[in-house]
Amino acid sequence: MDILAFPLGPLETNCYLAMAGTAALAVDPGGNPGVVLNEIEQRGLTLEAICLTHLHCDHLYGVAALARATGAKVWAGAEDAMLMETELGRGGLMGLPMVDGFDWAPVAPGEATIAGEPCRVLATPGHSPGSRSFYFPGAGAVFVGDLLFYRSIGRTDFAGGDYDVLIKSVVTEIFALPEKTLVYPGHGPATTVGDEKRHNPFFSEFAR
Repeated sequence: MDILAFPLGPLETNCYLAMAGTAALAVDPGGNPGVVLNEIEQRGLTLEAICLTHLHCDHLYGVAALARATGAKVWAGAEDAMLMETELGRGGLMGLPMVDGFDWAPVAPGEATIAGEPCRVLATPGHSPGSRSFYFPGAGAVFVGDLLFYRSIGRTDFAGGDYDVLIKSVVTEIFALPEKTLVYPGHGPATTVGDEKRHNPFFSEFAR
């Protein structure tokens, strides 16, 4: 699986395009998806899914346009549905733009196949109640949204956030993955499970 990152939108949210042969999936298109669509067209890809790690507006600004242009299904955690009734999900928070409406379907934790690749959908609440992380064992990669960043963690002061729940999600779900697993966050650079175990100050008690 080849993975490209595109920082999009007002908060430079990382949108990922993951490709397996001619099949592809996108994660968190948070702005104008033109550059992603151009890559899809140039490579002759079929975008089969748009996977949303959570339903905060800065991860959603390009979803409607990307889904409309490709016909890809949109998946997100059911527990985040309530966010779309608030400025946090639909936009307008702190002067941010409004989100164009889009249809989506709930994705449950468990084993799945996305773009032809085995995927383990992980329930990783804490930053939001319905946060999902998408782990692709064949690629040795996990997309975590705003759960975990390089040497940091996501905010927990938004509606539905919970610090203790976030810490538990990281320890029980992400740190249980192989240490070489690449961690692709919603903002900032990629990291690895092993690096965060040893060097992330929020998890010093788990360092080995």
